[in-house]
Amino acid sequence: MQGTVDGFSYGVVTPLVAYLMACLGGALGLRCTTRAMLVAHSWRPAWLVLGSAAIGSGIWTMHFVAMMGFSVKETPIHYDKPITYASLGLAILMVGVGIFIVGYRGATGTALFTGGTITGLGIASMHYLGMAGLRLNGSLQYNTLTVAASVVIGVVAATSALWAAGQIRGFLWSIGASLVMGLAVSGMHYTGMAALSVHLHGSDVPTPGDSPATLLAPMLIGPLAFLCLAAVVVIFDPLMVMGRPDRLHVEHKPGVPADEVTHHPSRRSSLRVGRQQSHHSSRTPQNR
Repeated sequence: MQGTVDGFSYGVVTPLVAYLMACLGGALGLRCTTRAMLVAHSWRPAWLVLGSAAIGSGIWTMHFVAMMGFSVKETPIHYDKPITYASLGLAILMVGVGIFIVGYRGATGTALFTGGTITGLGIASMHYLGMAGLRLNGSLQYNTLTVAASVVIGVVAATSALWAAGQIRGFLWSIGASLVMGLAVSGMHYTGMAALSVHLHGSDVPTPGDSPATLLAPMLIGPLAFLCLAAVVVIFDPLMVMGRPDRLHVEHKPGVPADEVTHHPSRRSSLRVGRQQSHHSSRTPQNR
């Protein structure tokens, strides 16, 4: 027996809030990735870890906010807590691998393709592992082609977002990229949900696990608090907002500290004038 699946039990409320969560996590994560590309290597891992956690938390929160509007008419739905939180850890881990590749190798060529692919697969893996934590009186079945399409959407979205982070074109550029990323992540989620069908069991067996209302508070409060903390870091870091380097790049020569390699136009001009004066003084008028 097929169950009647409804992904919009609360109308447009859950899709809209889920989209905003994906945009928030994407914006913070992309700005942290941009910041990591502008600082010294000693600070880079910290910014990349913060960016990975922001994107992972954002897409995870987006997924479960959207899932609050998911229902099956014939059976109640519960969630397995360990699998649910494992999906958060998986998202942060795989997104982190992709972001570290781009953060150290640059958002071009092979590094961008590899980092975007791993990050996209992390988004898709989080989605389907989270779905594996679903508990109801039935079994979940997926359409293979639609699942493949959702994975492709996730990879393309992640690759595009990482490319945008590498451009370092300022705060508004990252906001635009995060809006596109949020749309793509939401599209990936609902494409994956479109691949789902529920086959109900004949017997009325109670399904184990916690109810969505019980999971809602610990599931959302933690990631949302972290996203707010990351937002404070972005707001109070002018470099992250403006997307500009701390100082101009200077020429590095072997054995010479970077701080000492500076240009002094006035000194050069005085030396040039001195040479010209000595050159003229060395010339004597010819005897007639």
